[in-house]
Amino acid sequence: MATIMRMKEVSPKLLKEIEEETKRLKNKGIVPKLSVVIVGDDFGSKVYVRNKKEMCASLGFASDSYELPEITSEEELLALVETLNKDDEVDGILVQMPLPKHIDAQKIINAVDPKKDVDAFHPQNIGRVLTGDYDFVPCTPMGIMEMLKYYEIEIEGKNCVMVGRSNTVGKPAALLMLEQNATVTICHSKTKDLKAVTSKADILICAIGRPKFITDDMVKNGAVVVDVGMNRNEEGKVCGDVDYANVREKASFITPVPGGVGPMTVTMLMKNTLKSALLREKHTGK
Repeated sequence: MATIMRMKEVSPKLLKEIEEETKRLKNKGIVPKLSVVIVGDDFGSKVYVRNKKEMCASLGFASDSYELPEITSEEELLALVETLNKDDEVDGILVQMPLPKHIDAQKIINAVDPKKDVDAFHPQNIGRVLTGDYDFVPCTPMGIMEMLKYYEIEIEGKNCVMVGRSNTVGKPAALLMLEQNATVTICHSKTKDLKAVTSKADILICAIGRPKFITDDMVKNGAVVVDVGMNRNEEGKVCGDVDYANVREKASFITPVPGGVGPMTVTMLMKNTLKSALLREKHTGK
């Protein structure tokens, strides 16, 4: 029976460290600030934005949110992003996805100043993860690494299989595992005989968006299983990409859904925002 890796065990220590560093910055007149932009009335997005604002307040960050109507034009959104880029007191800019269909999401991502891109979606930041010389890492992959570190899971020399190749999770997570000297295989919808690959993984990370896709026969005995999926099952309940109940019997460690990697993402967003404020401290010489 696997040990369950829970966010509620990992996150408090990280948040305490962020809070203490924020107090130090405040004593020097620097208040970390996150600006969140949301376009439209997507319920899930509004919940995410509210959670981010509440966490900012609990850590002593400043924050503001720009809740724009669905009809907001691409030009208007780009103008707002540019205003935030030029605001010296704004450390992090987050444009909540999804955006309305008439707005080119990649164009908006590209418009955010890479030094304030705390989601780390800008091509420049993604490229810096590839070279290992980075300030920001996409929040979900960084949350995975923090979780593995907390539970003292050895990465060096291990076979890591990443199921999913998105720019926001799969690719950067694979790069971070490679940086820690794992042997990494990336799988996707075109991979032949997926079971043969996943069953050799010492560390299996799943981020494909298919409920209970990874079954126990696809998992090696004693593997560490990290489930990034967030889906709805036939009863409408939240579940991951992994058949949790059965895989838990074979794995050594496993993340639950909900309560595993997902909530770590917001914590990592706060960590990136603090990092941006620390860079502001360095550049201003305060």
